[in-house]
Amino acid sequence: MNISNPNANLVCDERDIYQQLLHLQGADILELGCGKADKTRAISQGGKVRSITALEVDEIQHAANLRNNDLANVTFRLGGAEAIPADDESFDIVLMFKSLHHVPVDRMDKAMAEISRVLRPGGLAYISEPVFAGEFNEILRLFHDEKNVREAAFSAVERAVAAGRFELVDERFFSTPGHYDSFEQFEDRILNVTHSDHRLSPDLYQRVREQFMRHMTPQGADFQSPLRVDLLRKP
Repeated sequence: MNISNPNANLVCDERDIYQQLLHLQGADILELGCGKADKTRAISQGGKVRSITALEVDEIQHAANLRNNDLANVTFRLGGAEAIPADDESFDIVLMFKSLHHVPVDRMDKAMAEISRVLRPGGLAYISEPVFAGEFNEILRLFHDEKNVREAAFSAVERAVAAGRFELVDERFFSTPGHYDSFEQFEDRILNVTHSDHRLSPDLYQRVREQFMRHMTPQGADFQSPLRVDLLRKP
């Protein structure tokens, strides 16, 4: 297993990756850390899945998801990966889209154990994590350096495989494109998220703005964010 691959050159939407790796039709799916539920919605509408249970620990975002739930096969629940409110062997697939590194470090092993518990034998865990590299990451690390927690998340996956909880099926490296029309849009999407308290001093705010604006063109600012996907199977 590798935490990164500097030679990876594939640029695509993550949908292309999970559709290649997963058979979604008829599956019972658990998504951990669903956020604004963009991927939840896309999978619900496009994959002919049987059911999706989407968990979120941010109470503000969870309340918004409940208000906007028009998806008959999706159930939103409040909860985290380290204490999944579900019975043993309830799901065919568990999804974590860039959320494992948000689990407290001392609970990451518990989260991996919980994922194993709720998966049916032969079930798959799809875990995507941001790679600590790239120009967009250089902006983020000014106010939210995630190097240590991302390394801890990778180590938790490694330990779960070494302990026999999972078998490594595949590991993919790619980058996703991102576009911002303005710094104000970056501020709304990144600085003002409800799951993190990004309180920047005036000086730091100015540094972030200046570094972002170096990438601004008349058409906006474009970035490529590198990701790693570990696809795991419960024996």
